[in-house]
Amino acid sequence: MGLVKPFRALRYDVGTAGPLDDLVSPPHDVVTPALEQRLLAASPFNAVRLVHPADPEEAGHALAEWRRGGVLVREERPAVWLLEDSFTGCDGHPRTRRGIAARVLLRRYEDGVVLPHERTFPRQKDARLRLLRATRTKLSPVFLLHEGDAPAPAGAPTLEAELAGVRSRLWRVDEPDAIGEVLAGIRGPLLVADGHHRYETALRFHEEEGSEETAHVLAVLVATRDPGLEILPTHRVTTGSVPELDGGLRLTELGGAEEALAALGAVPRDRAAFVLVAAGRATLAEADAPGPDTAVVDRLPLEGVSFTASAEEAARAVSAGEATAAFLVRPPTVREVEAVALSGGRMPPKSTYFHPKLTSGLLFAPFDE
Repeated sequence: MGLVKPFRALRYDVGTAGPLDDLVSPPHDVVTPALEQRLLAASPFNAVRLVHPADPEEAGHALAEWRRGGVLVREERPAVWLLEDSFTGCDGHPRTRRGIAARVLLRRYEDGVVLPHERTFPRQKDARLRLLRATRTKLSPVFLLHEGDAPAPAGAPTLEAELAGVRSRLWRVDEPDAIGEVLAGIRGPLLVADGHHRYETALRFHEEEGSEETAHVLAVLVATRDPGLEILPTHRVTTGSVPELDGGLRLTELGGAEEALAALGAVPRDRAAFVLVAAGRATLAEADAPGPDTAVVDRLPLEGVSFTASAEEAARAVSAGEATAAFLVRPPTVREVEAVALSGGRMPPKSTYFHPKLTSGLLFAPFDE
């Protein structure tokens, strides 16, 4: 059985549902209450009602109603889709990331075919499982990396939408020979970049059902050499007591967060490091061993932890008294993430933030193929 296959997408009929810009949503893990309200105000058919519902049964009812009313329509032919996400990178320059949207055969991690790089939170997977049971549809794609190439699309895109400064364009590829050429460019093993909870939940759902129809997950596959790949840091912000940093770390007191971040960026990648911002001070902490910065931070007894990709926001929360401390880290490189996965290791949860997140609502995939 092939590892990657085309699928018959379920997607919005913009003639019935309205402009696609008003219908797409980020994946569930970055939807804040304020953002959810903005998306719901944009359209009663916004995908946030499916990917981030108050009640999974509500999402199931909405999905069925939208299909009956022609808001969502099903493709007649199986296809793979070429995806381009265009955005402004952290360096201020325009970037484009290319991927292939398809369905991927679910495999246990120990098989060595699909590899994780982060640990997951059980409670989040329980919530996603209830949603899969209620909708029986793959609502948001898992972001996978591979060692092959993505072909450059040609002609006008089939679908196009913009969300939060990210322009997503999709080209349908439905001729069998053309599908074969696209899939031939994918090289394994596959690495989960983002969507560990979705992948593991889909695997658990398949083990419950035990059917061929539930044996695949919706995914976007991006080459590890893609010039548009960008990883943001995941800084930790805490509301509990500030832990003492032990003697196993080399500590350097610095004038402020900006100076400390510059010093952190100069630390060689052969050792882990982080910056502690607390009580009007900034301290650079360096370990003697290599590894992801988050692994060193998460060994500390932290309480009331939240995460942000913005060092400025993390430091502001401390200065405003909204947090007791911020732990600023460097983003791992793609090769560091790959090395952890290939070695069988796992980074702590929320160690990587592949930017931008894949947009939800462009394509759905019911569990019936």
